[in-house]
This record gives sequence, C-alpha cells and structure tokens, in this order.
Amino acid sequence: MGLVLAGGAGAVALLATGCSIGGAGKLASGESETAVTITPANGTAQVKPDGTIEVKSSGAKLQDVTVQGEGAAVGGRFDDGRKTWRSTRTLTPGTSYTVTAHARAGGETRTVTSSFTTLKPAETLKIVDVTPNVTGEKVGVGMPIFVRFDRPVTDKAAVERTLRVTPDKPVEGAWRWLAPDQVVYRTKTYWQPHQTVRFHASLAGVNAGGGVYGAKDSEATLSIGAAQITTGDIGGHSMTVTRDGKKLRTIPFSAGNGQTREFTTTSGVHLLMEKGNPVTMTSPGRQEGDPGYYKTVVNYAVRFSNSGEYVHSAPWSVGSQGSANVSHGCLNVSPANAKWYYDTMQRGDVIKLTGSDREVEYDNGWSFWQMPFAKWSEGSALR
Repeated sequence: MGLVLAGGAGAVALLATGCSIGGAGKLASGESETAVTITPANGTAQVKPDGTIEVKSSGAKLQDVTVQGEGAAVGGRFDDGRKTWRSTRTLTPGTSYTVTAHARAGGETRTVTSSFTTLKPAETLKIVDVTPNVTGEKVGVGMPIFVRFDRPVTDKAAVERTLRVTPDKPVEGAWRWLAPDQVVYRTKTYWQPHQTVRFHASLAGVNAGGGVYGAKDSEATLSIGAAQITTGDIGGHSMTVTRDGKKLRTIPFSAGNGQTREFTTTSGVHLLMEKGNPVTMTSPGRQEGDPGYYKTVVNYAVRFSNSGEYVHSAPWSVGSQGSANVSHGCLNVSPANAKWYYDTMQRGDVIKLTGSDREVEYDNGWSFWQMPFAKWSEGSALR
C-alpha cells in the first residue's frame, strides 16, 4: 500500500501569489481507494493569513489533524462524517506551518503532510496596551478593560470579533470604541468580587482593512478584588466606604466651594483611577499671576476624574471638613483619613457622589457608568 502525491488545485483561492505543488495523499486498500487532500498544498507560499486550512478525505475517516507553526495555535473542526476538517481561526502572518493528517483505511493508517508559508504583509496591527494588567494588582468591581492598538483600526467589526472577555463569574458586557485606536469593555452590572477575568484577542491574521493584518494574539488577566464602594453626599460633607457590603469607615470631607463650575465637585458614578503621593495641583486654564491661580502639593491623592478631582489630604481645611465646602473641587480629608483611603482603595473602585448641580460626563475619566448600558452598547462595531 503506497502514498502518492498529487496536485492540490484547491489551494488557489487562498493565495495572494505563488503556485501550488503536491498536497494530496492516496491510500489504497483492496478495491477501494482513499485520497486525502490538504489545502494549501505542500510548498505553497504567500498564503493569505485569513485563509482556511482544509483537509478532505474521499473515503476513509480522518483520525486527526494537527497544525504546527511558530505563530498562534490553530485548531479546527471535523464535519459529522469526519471526512472534512477545516481550521477555525486565522493564521499568523509571515509564518511557516505544517499540517499533518492521519486517515485509516483497510486496517492501516497513513499520514499526509503539507508545509506552507503565510504572507508577510507590509503593515500589521498590534495591541500595545491592555489596562489593567499590572502583575499582582487587584482592581475594583467597576473596572473597565481598555485595549489600545498601534494604529487606527479600519475594520473595527472584524477586530472586535476577535476580542473575548471570560470572567469566572459571568456577567453581560459590551465593547465601545472611544477612538479609532482604542476600544473599552464595560459590564452591564458590576463585576462579582473576588474572581479572575481573562482577556484574549485572537488577532493574528485578522484582516483589519486596508491591507493590514493582525500581527499576533494578545492576552491579559485581571484580578477583581473586594467590592469597595464609596458613597458621598456633597451637601452633607461626608462619605461612607463599604467593603463587600460592610461599612468600613465614614469620612468627613470638604468639597468644591461651587463659586465657579470648575470649583464644583461633580455628582455621579465615578471610578478611582490612580494614586499619587505627592501630587502637584495647579489651577486649570490659569497662569501664575492670574486671579484664582494656585499651585499646591498634596499628599495621599486618589484621582476620580480627568477634570482634576481627587480625594486627598488637606490639613489646612480640617476645620471645615464635615461642615462646609471650601475646596477647588477635590474632596479634602484629614491626613489620617487620606492615608487610610489611599492605602485601602483599588483602581476601579466605585465612588458615587450626589448633591451638586454639576453632573460628571461619561467620558470624564473612567465615569463610563454614567451612560446607560443600552447606550454604551451602541458604541460596539457589531451593533
């Protein structure tokens, strides 16, 4: 019983350039004959990364098919009769692959292989940042996932289809494109606390439009910590911090004095974004010598908007904390409370403030929870 190589005409549809040579094996057994064909055929070059690998048997069932290469792992699926196998994902550009298929006929197993290379495009698309992705960091239950690419994405739908978010404790979520090179994932309700969330982008080989292909896959792991929620009343001059539903501390504060819009603390659902100790704060839009100009160094600062709002230590306003709003928009707290808050809180923790006539915008910092989820979902390229 012998193995005979034959032409693989089915490879032509996958090629950008190049020709196909032998890619089929023939298994003979008694009066029956089985041909196994692999597309792309052996020796093919310039295979488009978004093409499909196909293995067909004209008689015997395929036992298994494997794809080996230095790029992304490629799996596939058999049809019901195990006479056809097709790959289920795109291929890494500029990579060599070898496909090995086994079929059994007449009590014997024969092996057919095909080695080919994929097109190396002039331009590729890469993920350059996934936030959060700091080793050992626990984040809050409101935390979004930010994905940034190294170039504007032309075919956003094709790229978005490759993005997967898999929490240990499932919850509905959706992507929204905030810029041509950035997409953000937000859940409909807060993450369940104390779990792991995995992000994976099967980006390698995806046609991102304009001749650009995804360069490689990307992944990240998020660790969701305790459900820490801060609830504050700007008019009442205090906030309460809970962890997993249990009260930790009530903290008096002095909020923005409200003399101007910029000196008014925003109401709404915010997320804690970052910490700094110390942080230098300057008046927005004012130069030194202008009325209202200030430059102040503060300790234990926890940011919750892009418009310069922090919870921070303010020893100079302790007498007003809990009774009057005298700040430039931040939440002034005592040095002891500021250090405790700084040490306790996580990025992505929720801080909900009420009591002012200035509502925080959904795109002011990470205040995405200000937008109803149905509206948020409309920013997906798959809607």
